[in-house]
Formats: sequence, C-alpha cells, structure tokens
Amino acid sequence: MKTSVLLVDDHAVVREGLASLLSTTQDFEIVGEAAEGAAAIALAGDFHPDLIVIDLLMPGTDVVASIRSLKAVCPGSHITVLTSTEDDELAFSAIEAGAQSFLVKSMSGDALLDALRQIAAGNPVIHSSVAHRLLRAVRVARHVEPDVFASLTERELDVLRSLAEGASNARIAASLSIGESTVKTHIGNILSKLYLQDRTEAVAFAWRHGLVTRGASR
Repeated sequence: MKTSVLLVDDHAVVREGLASLLSTTQDFEIVGEAAEGAAAIALAGDFHPDLIVIDLLMPGTDVVASIRSLKAVCPGSHITVLTSTEDDELAFSAIEAGAQSFLVKSMSGDALLDALRQIAAGNPVIHSSVAHRLLRAVRVARHVEPDVFASLTERELDVLRSLAEGASNARIAASLSIGESTVKTHIGNILSKLYLQDRTEAVAFAWRHGLVTRGASR
C-alpha cells in the first residue's frame, strides 16, 4: 500500500518539487496540497493522510497552532516538519504541539526519500543538524523549573533522562537493571503524569526543561 501524503507549504514551487520527487517512487501518493494552515486542516479532515509534511514558517499561518489542530483532527497522521528555518524556540513548540519528525530542505532528494520511508515505517526522524541545535540551545539557555518534574518518581526521572539521551527501551532496561516491560510501564506513567502523547513529546519536554543538563551535573 502507498503512503498517503498531504503537503503543506506556502511556496507552490516547493510543493511541486516535493510532489515531483515523491512521484519518482511507488511508495507515496499525494492526496492534497495546501498553502496555509486552515486549508491543510480541512484537507486532513477529508483525507486522513498517513503523513503530513509541513513547513515551519509560513506567513499568515500560526504553524504551531496548525500542527496542534492537525494532530487533533488526524491523531493517526505522522506530522513531519520540513523546513529551512533555524528558529529553535519554534522547533521546540512544534514538537510539543505534535510534530514527530524534523527534516531540513537542504537535504538531497535521496536522503529525503530515505527519511520519509523511515517515517512511513513508523520511525520518527530528527535531522542531525536540528537535533544538535536543540541540544545546544538547552545547554546554553534552559533552566530547570523547580516543580515541573515533581510528579515523577526517581526511577521515572531516570527513564525519562535516558529517553532524552536517545536510549532504546532495551538499553534503558539494561542500564537500570529492570525488564523492558517495566520500562514501558514507566514510560506510560511519565506520559500520563506530564500530559504528553508519545515518546517524541517526552524527549522534547525533557530537552526543553533541562532534564539532560540536570542529569549530567548529578
């Protein structure tokens, strides 16, 4: 089955370029294109695409609010930001709103297709340049809010810290000498207590609030 895709970018040439690139494979089917948030939300409600590819900076559109609405309308859609902006604060906000993957427009066509195939297979992808900027921004500018993690136990903090550092469930289980099922239980508790939807949001939350930095200083 082909992966259905909704393209959202205010530049027609970008949408046309992406559509042309995706048409070179048998993996993807473009079900809609939009130049702003409201049109994207309407199309998403009509087609419920597997994948929504959206630019992070579109004049006249609150993209973060649009991502939040897209997630509400199509909770099963994987939202991927494809952007050229280096606004780290906007990137944090987009992830917390529901974006699950981050790619950059400077990627080659082959690299972009490979990343989109991984995403379609259920594996979130954050381009290394974006990840490095986000981590650097946290180290330089973030302070721990005293009570933001107050509801978590010490073990849940350990699990969340490991998630933020990129560890898999198996690696977390090994490092903490617990079973993978216990790790999954802790992750479920973390998401529930912090009102987060998935692992990607949990990682963004940990970065945003300085948990990795705090863990490194202990």
